[in-house]
Amino acid sequence: MRITGVIQAGGGSTRMGGQPKALLDVGGRRIIERVLDAVTPSVGEVLLVTNTPDLYAFLGLPMVADVYPDHGSLGGIYSGLKAATGDAAFTVACDMPFLHPDVVRLVVSRAATADVVIPRVGDRLETMHAVYAKSCLPHIETLLAARRLKIVGFFERVRVAKIAEAEVARHRDPALVFMNVNTPEELARARELARRLG
Repeated sequence: MRITGVIQAGGGSTRMGGQPKALLDVGGRRIIERVLDAVTPSVGEVLLVTNTPDLYAFLGLPMVADVYPDHGSLGGIYSGLKAATGDAAFTVACDMPFLHPDVVRLVVSRAATADVVIPRVGDRLETMHAVYAKSCLPHIETLLAARRLKIVGFFERVRVAKIAEAEVARHRDPALVFMNVNTPEELARARELARRLG
């Protein structure tokens, strides 16, 4: 089964004052470079969903724009999955500086078992660190057309395999793996954590 890695970089970074979160420095590297390093070993190719391709040209990745602009993360998932050349897309947010290659591999390794493969931490499903099969496309499109933008809104119509928190924790603390940087306070915390992790 061929899996395409999809990095979502379409958000407006409003809580960061409009500064693109993916390009912020954590531990001496841009967050998006850290994300790319974690994802690349487990997938056949990587593409970027962005409406500002000039900002990311330095990565040398294929890029696609949102098919449904202003339709949030669900629109981004749809755009990446539609453009993916693989049978499924491992989709991740661009603002997660502590992604772990082994956790990516864990999720990707289960891709053939369901239409959605997703870690669960407590009551929360990590929708921006999950595999979505091409079979999800019509169900996502139905939601987008109705402007129902909750990602889990189509899960009842597909097969969903959940990965337990304990499985993720064998590789790295889930609170760290799935942490994203949305605010200046979170950025400061991420930089301090990166310094401590070395």
